Amino acid sequence: MAAEVEQECQRNFSYSIFLSGLHMGNMTRTENWQGKSAVITSTSKASILGIGTQYQQRTELSWSNSTHEWLTHKFHQQVTGFRARDMQVTLENHGLGSRVDVDGEVSHYQSNSIPLRDVDTLAIQIREYLLNGRQQFALIRQASDAVESYQYYVKDSLTSNIAPWGELQLIPVEQTGAEEVTYYFAPSIDYQLVKAHYHGIILQGNIELDSYVSSCDALSNS
Repeated sequence: MAAEVEQECQRNFSYSIFLSGLHMGNMTRTENWQGKSAVITSTSKASILGIGTQYQQRTELSWSNSTHEWLTHKFHQQVTGFRARDMQVTLENHGLGSRVDVDGEVSHYQSNSIPLRDVDTLAIQIREYLLNGRQQFALIRQASDAVESYQYYVKDSLTSNIAPWGELQLIPVEQTGAEEVTYYFAPSIDYQLVKAHYHGIILQGNIELDSYVSSCDALSNS
């Protein structure tokens, strides 16, 4: 069953970005929900390896009544600075096929069974599985020049001090595969993502939630 409600609402997130323990920038994320579909806009500004980098992405996604999961319809990603690109992706066949346009060069990708998703829909689907009590699952991300397969493992909950909320219970979800990331979701904040740790070989990256405002949670809890 989908975690969202048949109403119009909005969620707003603001995160700090850290690289090797140093504050390097900020990221904002807005989810505009209309029933079981959403438009998600993410923006960030950061300094990566001394290069000023800006990132912006707009994603359209919805709930599939046939496969009972969140699917990406299309997304547009624009990056300036480090790894600059303009990437437009459309998904078809319930997410099993994609058309990827990166700076005017078009490629096509396929998946046998697991839908291709963007990073924002991945986060929505991970949360969905958490709410359903799943402990292990697989997902695939559509990258700019490949499809990346990930395995996820839900770990035992822990507590951490996250300003301005103080001590929070967090559920870690470990991602292995092409990128190794640990996501932390907070049950007391509607199972939203409050922290993520990127296990890089050279740089250790983190994001941490600074503020969260939602008109959705009261609806979903009613």
